[in-house]
Amino acid sequence: MSNHNEQDSFFKTVAREKELPIGFEQLEKQAESILDPHSFGYIQSGAGHEETLRKNEQAFEKRSIVPRFLTDVSHVDTSIQLLNRRIPFPVVCAPIGMQKLAHNDGEIASSKAAAQLNIPFIQSTVSSYSIEDISTATKQSPKWFQLYWSNNEDVSYSMVERAEKAGYEAIVVTVDTVQMGWREVDLRNQFSPLKLGIGKANYEQDPVFMASLPKRDQQTIVDHIIKNIYHPHLHWEHLKKLKERTSLPILLKGILHSEDAKLALELGIDGIIVSNHGGRQLDGVISSIEALPHIVQEINGRIPVLFDSGIRRGTDIIKALCLGATAVSIGRPYIYALAVDGERGVHSYVNHLMEEFTTSMKLAGASTIEELRSTTIM
Repeated sequence: MSNHNEQDSFFKTVAREKELPIGFEQLEKQAESILDPHSFGYIQSGAGHEETLRKNEQAFEKRSIVPRFLTDVSHVDTSIQLLNRRIPFPVVCAPIGMQKLAHNDGEIASSKAAAQLNIPFIQSTVSSYSIEDISTATKQSPKWFQLYWSNNEDVSYSMVERAEKAGYEAIVVTVDTVQMGWREVDLRNQFSPLKLGIGKANYEQDPVFMASLPKRDQQTIVDHIIKNIYHPHLHWEHLKKLKERTSLPILLKGILHSEDAKLALELGIDGIIVSNHGGRQLDGVISSIEALPHIVQEINGRIPVLFDSGIRRGTDIIKALCLGATAVSIGRPYIYALAVDGERGVHSYVNHLMEEFTTSMKLAGASTIEELRSTTIM
């Protein structure tokens, strides 16, 4: 395809999707104008003084691409092999819970948009719709299940078994949530969507969890979710047992230290997601992009290393890939797009992001992801 035709296609796409703002900052502003202040505050904010939230974006600005020119970029291949799938772009949708805060269709809408684009959708344990709901809505599309370990281990195993039966292709265990981060915006607003029951769908449909309840009224369900979801006892031994209970690949989300990456390799973990939870857990920690090269060096190509926390633009994706990430995870931006225009908004946003990524990839002088990985970052 010629560059002229590609540009024609791009501008037609933009015209068709012109109701969605171009650029993260504009998208965030429009979402803020739509959402109620408590919901927007929950989605947008970080922990503590929000040092890490700011640092995640600022750290990208400290990294610069050094492009190569006079390379043939008339034909570009942006696809990668990720676990057992060939996907068209090195992008996955991050696990974000309680998406009904943004739109009534919640995870149904965002997972259907991801399915149309054939990129993996990671469903949160505390989603507004269940594993089975999402599976029915999206059929054979790539889906992973994010597990918040439960104080009742049998609930954890039950959810993993349900995900496996529903056709999910990987389990993502979040390891940085031994308890909720100190989120001052939510504390000031006295707002907890979990306590409001917005993230209870997977628990309500879990036979092991429901059988453990003394009664089944809504308040009891919510109270026991809160008792189950924080797991200060979580240890490597739990992951070892989980590996024995599922045939699915297991990825760990929240790794920032190279020693933890080393231990993950020793345990036979199948992938790592370098993440500081989008600045929502421990404030003052290293930015994800600063942590990435150390994890990549330790892993040395033996398992996939995904990147999470701070992706806002196509050039951010390029920087993460050049620093060794196998793929990147997008979070807040697609939730803002969900708030603005539901399923169509998420689809449009990811299309915009991929157009920007592809354009930037060409301008960096790369025609394949492998060529892009050799691009110099300073």
